[in-house]
Amino acid sequence: MLKVHNLRPTKGSKHKKKIVGRGHGSGHGQQSTRGHKGHKSRSGYHLTGNFEGGQMPLIRRIPKRGFNRVSPETIKEINIGTLNSKFNDGDTVNIESLVHKGIIKKKDVLVKILGEGKIDKKLEVHAHAFSERARNLIEKAGGHVFILKR
Repeated sequence: MLKVHNLRPTKGSKHKKKIVGRGHGSGHGQQSTRGHKGHKSRSGYHLTGNFEGGQMPLIRRIPKRGFNRVSPETIKEINIGTLNSKFNDGDTVNIESLVHKGIIKKKDVLVKILGEGKIDKKLEVHAHAFSERARNLIEKAGGHVFILKR
């Protein structure tokens, strides 16, 4: 009968751990299954992903072009439909108010307002850039557009 105290693994499913470095009589003495010389036979061996056996690594063989900025400017795009739903008539939309409403997470991003959606509220919008459509729709609704310096 099967009970917790007499559970056993299936025969042949468990293997003994290979014991190495215990002399010639063990069958795994001398080099202890590591072969003769070389990097893999040494203690502390660690293979890195870009090591190609001493050949010049691929990343160093290919030509490099261009320039990557250390701190690239991140531009957060916000549609006017989002502004219409999150702000009330006559509100001022600036970086601080966008962070406070949870539309953007940080104050140190550049904000561009895009023209997707509808707007029917008079908003005073302060941002770093505006699309032509967004500017026209905000001004048509009676709002004002102010461009911030970068």
